[in-house]
Amino acid sequence: MQKQHYPNRTIIAREAQSFYLYIMLSKKKSFRPRKNAEGIVYGIHPVMEAIRSGKLPDKVLVKKGLTSTQIEELTLLIRKHQIVRQDVPIEKLNRITNAPHQGVIALMPAIEYRDLEKLIPLLFEKGKDPLLVVLDRITDVRNLGAIARTAFCAGADALIIPSRESAMINEDAIKTSAGALHHIPVCRVNNLYQSLAFIKDAGYHLISVTEKGKSMYFEANYIGPLALVVGSEENGISKDILRLSNERVKIPMLADLDSLNVSVAAGVVLYEAVRQRMNHE
Repeated sequence: MQKQHYPNRTIIAREAQSFYLYIMLSKKKSFRPRKNAEGIVYGIHPVMEAIRSGKLPDKVLVKKGLTSTQIEELTLLIRKHQIVRQDVPIEKLNRITNAPHQGVIALMPAIEYRDLEKLIPLLFEKGKDPLLVVLDRITDVRNLGAIARTAFCAGADALIIPSRESAMINEDAIKTSAGALHHIPVCRVNNLYQSLAFIKDAGYHLISVTEKGKSMYFEANYIGPLALVVGSEENGISKDILRLSNERVKIPMLADLDSLNVSVAAGVVLYEAVRQRMNHE
């Protein structure tokens, strides 16, 4: 009778322990490999070089408590170009990328922004009445995308957004716009009030769409160089911009609600402009 050979008990125990450890680790999110996100620049020097070359990020994320002479230099660059800086826990940075980020990640824009001061004369050179749509502190990406889609379909020449207190133009915004954000020029400005004052001095008629309007939207004249302003979902258009506007118009509300969704309101007024301009041709 042959002698049966049984596996060594120590080996079995080690294999069982290894398998159990693998199962437990695989259940943790941290065990899953992290993919490097698109649309980011990471590392202190790469972020600074991106800013110096004119490729301005939407936001720079910096590890909380991170200090060094390089970080001070980066901070000065961020302030100079009025870029949003956000101090975040290291865990948030690690969720974005597993690359050696040195505690600094820049979130880059999904589109290429246009220079407003260069765009204005180009629009006049086309020999048409330019139509601009101004978004004052629109923070919802889907509203921003929906307005961009309607503006593009209505023949608007550009969108103007502030660099702060505005939704980031990301994949969600582009998807909601049905790709319009890849086609309509977008100007991101550091000071929206000063930019609108520049537009007004250039001969544009500023019309703000607000529930505080003195006349109905269909009573306004939309012929000629025009900038339509719509405001944030919470607070509407800022007081300074309302004072700067040539006209304030409102949309009649026949129900007991304060206002329409901002993207719907923008669409209503934009197509009144389209109607008047088509009849004027």
